[in-house]
Amino acid sequence: MDIISSLQNAKIKNVVLLIEKAKERREQASFVVEGAKEVELLLKSNYTVTDIFIHEKLTQLPDFIKKSTANLYSVSEKVFEKIAYRENKSDIVALAKTQKHTLAQLKLTTTPLLIVLEGIEKPGNLGAILRTADACNADAVIVCEPNTDIYNPNCIRNSVGTFFSKQLAICSNEELSAYLAQHQIKSFATAITTEHYHYQTSYKEATAFIFGTEAHGLTDYWLQHADEIIKIPMLGINDSLNVSNSVAICVYEALRQREG
Repeated sequence: MDIISSLQNAKIKNVVLLIEKAKERREQASFVVEGAKEVELLLKSNYTVTDIFIHEKLTQLPDFIKKSTANLYSVSEKVFEKIAYRENKSDIVALAKTQKHTLAQLKLTTTPLLIVLEGIEKPGNLGAILRTADACNADAVIVCEPNTDIYNPNCIRNSVGTFFSKQLAICSNEELSAYLAQHQIKSFATAITTEHYHYQTSYKEATAFIFGTEAHGLTDYWLQHADEIIKIPMLGINDSLNVSNSVAICVYEALRQREG
């Protein structure tokens, strides 16, 4: 295992660039993952892991690191502080290659449950939604017309590693609309403009919930093309929830119905 103790090391400088700049992640087709649990799930997935950086104090390597074919580096305290981006820093940081995420790659169950996010802007929200998708065993999370980089470190961190276990696709609104029709999946757009509450319909068949941004909601495209429009009761002075909370409310209603 090579040792890195200089902050001027080219590999360390590159890790920092990948953490901070979406442009670098796109051009290099690489991204950064921090945390033992996250890196373990990364290594169990079909992602290609190129480099793993271990804090020098970690003298006993976990088995999942020992089995890895990635380049291993032991780094000093000051170097690890430079490449660790989480508040509660762990002892492991990895680099992996990005992948394509298309609708054609999705493998669906007989009655799929899909979470669709139009124009999502905050990577942390996407990560939290992936975590919810994992918990309720949704088939996939689909991002339409994305306004964020899915490989942003905040997305990986907030997903707590479920980024690597949950199917994810990126597409345009039109591509998804055609896909849903092809697979006979009913779409439910969420908006406050309807009087129909989310618990007043059935989700026992193939279902896609479609959510917009917190600031602007869904665009007219889905308000016009969705099969139904539903809303979550809002009984206070505010008229919106954090999108990750809205997702959880709707998909767990579907889960309740399907298991009832």
